[in-house]
Order: sequence, then C-alpha cells, then structure tokens
Amino acid sequence: MKARLLILSLATLPLSLHAAPFAKGDAKAGEKLHKELCTSCHISRFGGDGSKIYTRPDRRVKNASALAQQIATCNTMLATQLFPEDEANLGAYLNATFYKFK
Repeated sequence: MKARLLILSLATLPLSLHAAPFAKGDAKAGEKLHKELCTSCHISRFGGDGSKIYTRPDRRVKNASALAQQIATCNTMLATQLFPEDEANLGAYLNATFYKFK
C-alpha cells in the first residue's frame, strides 16, 4: 500500500512542478486584501502608491517561492491573521500584477 502511494505521488510530481504559481489563489480577492492590509505600509516605506516595493531593481523577491515566503513573513510580523487561502490570494494578485512568475 505504501509503495503504491509513493509511486502515485511521484507520478504526479511533474504535474505539480509545472502548475502556475498561486494557481489556487483568487487575484481579485487578493487585490482587496492588498488594499486593506498592505498598501498603507508600503506607501509609508516607499512613497507614491507603494508599488515601488515590487518594481525596484533591488527587490528581494526573485521567484514565486520567495514571494510566498515574503507574504507569510508579513502575515506573521504584522499579525494580520491571514489564512493560507488569503496568502494564496495575495500571491495570485501580486504575481499577476507585478511579478509574472511562471
């Protein structure tokens, strides 16, 4: 039984590697969360509309995994109490709007 589960999980691994990052996220819901929770902090740190945090040449986030980690870090540090699906929604919005990771 364990061998079958291992083979099945290994057989599906390549499919999950090719899935779009944040494919389960809802970018529209993420946009709403971003406006409510993220924008004011980003504006205070970077000015303008706060988007420079995503577009600056020396940005920290270089891939989808790093984006997910940054969202989780902000969630923890700011105690926003986001659920995992909220983090996925934010990731979907940020990726679609700024990063375009594949």
